[in-house]
Amino acid sequence: MAVEVYLDLMSQPCRAVHILLDCTRIPHKLVLNPLCAGENRTPDFAKLNPMYHDAILKYLASRADVPQHWYPRQPERRARVDEYTAWHHSNTRPHAAKVFMLEVSDVDQVLKLQERLIRALSQLDDTLDKLETMFLRRQPFLCGDDVTVADLLAVCELMQPLGGGRDVLQARPQLRRWRSKVQAAVGDVLDSHTFIGALGLWTQGHRESAAVSLTGKSSADASRASFCILTEWMK
Repeated sequence: MAVEVYLDLMSQPCRAVHILLDCTRIPHKLVLNPLCAGENRTPDFAKLNPMYHDAILKYLASRADVPQHWYPRQPERRARVDEYTAWHHSNTRPHAAKVFMLEVSDVDQVLKLQERLIRALSQLDDTLDKLETMFLRRQPFLCGDDVTVADLLAVCELMQPLGGGRDVLQARPQLRRWRSKVQAAVGDVLDSHTFIGALGLWTQGHRESAAVSLTGKSSADASRASFCILTEWMK
């Protein structure tokens, strides 16, 4: 029986779920659900599944027909994945997301937000240091020798700032090598990120002129609207 999944591919965690489903060939039906429409906040949507992406990823990866390396059955190896996913929510995710949101959602106010952006980049830099020294020390992936759901969560977050025209791993050769290993492990499925690069080009084209877009809205409003537009494009 196919799993029915409701995803917005502009969402980093949703892309992680999408990549896992495709990599493991779990039968599924994809229902695109733009977060900007607010449907995910309705009581009816909560009845479908109130759980967050971490629980969903681990549930899917625990299926008998899924290779064990995604979420190992062996307690010690599984604990390493749980260690990262617990750390992820207060480190990689908020710090990378803040950089993305400052550079995209408020594209017409970038100059006004420079101090906030500098602080956000500093926080993200500290997080990247820890990824290298705590998790990637002497091993190819975050939790050992094989790719896991932890790597999917992290790579989706760290590629999100590309939507603002910024590659946060550009000066990080160790993390770039890790990203390449994850890309090699999942193959073409990582094409879920293609439109993030397209959004980055759009952002760069609008960053210096903050006035009015083709829709007649401010570029900040247009940035938010672009989330819906790009999700529609993915259909």
